[in-house]
Amino acid sequence: MKYDKNYELYLVTDSSLCKKYPLAHVVEEAIQGGVTVVQLREKTADTRTFYQQACQVKEVTDAYHIPLIINDRLDIMQAVDAAGVHLGQSDMPLSVARKIIGEEKIIGISASTEEEAQKAAEEGADYLGVGAIFSTDTKKDATVISLHTLQQIKANIEIPIVAIGGIHQDTLLKLKGINIDGIAVVSEIMTADKPKEAARALKHIFYSIKSI
Repeated sequence: MKYDKNYELYLVTDSSLCKKYPLAHVVEEAIQGGVTVVQLREKTADTRTFYQQACQVKEVTDAYHIPLIINDRLDIMQAVDAAGVHLGQSDMPLSVARKIIGEEKIIGISASTEEEAQKAAEEGADYLGVGAIFSTDTKKDATVISLHTLQQIKANIEIPIVAIGGIHQDTLLKLKGINIDGIAVVSEIMTADKPKEAARALKHIFYSIKSI
């Protein structure tokens, strides 16, 4: 399946935050509200559970022609034929992952410094997840970077830049003028009583800061 590589509203899952609806339901509502890419990130799930979740979520993302990215696990990505994989700095090297999954799949890389961002871009990453931009409860060990660092990465790297970490409706306004390609959100959508409306509100604010 061919996908539009639109990273404007990037949902990162955490099923432990889904108090009201099943994960697949939250993902579907979020897509209906404007989510353009979904990353399945389930840090505490065992392999079988992760695989089952991936199958369930991929049914939804395929129905809407939205790319599903699997966090870390190339085996799960291949098993469900997801659109791609997202790798951190301590995960498998990008060059090795590319040899395994091929040129057609999407590979995203986490970066928190200009050096990491430049290296990932040179090695062929399709996009960067840059952060943490703000402190976040969903990844307590994440190092918060300055908005200046984000601005420098955006100015000097040609591939899409997705800001991640502590992004909510109020903090998103602080990214005005940086012209990032997208925002990655977790709790703002995963914990929402109305995921569709939460996604829609975020997308509206994102467009407003992009137009300035």
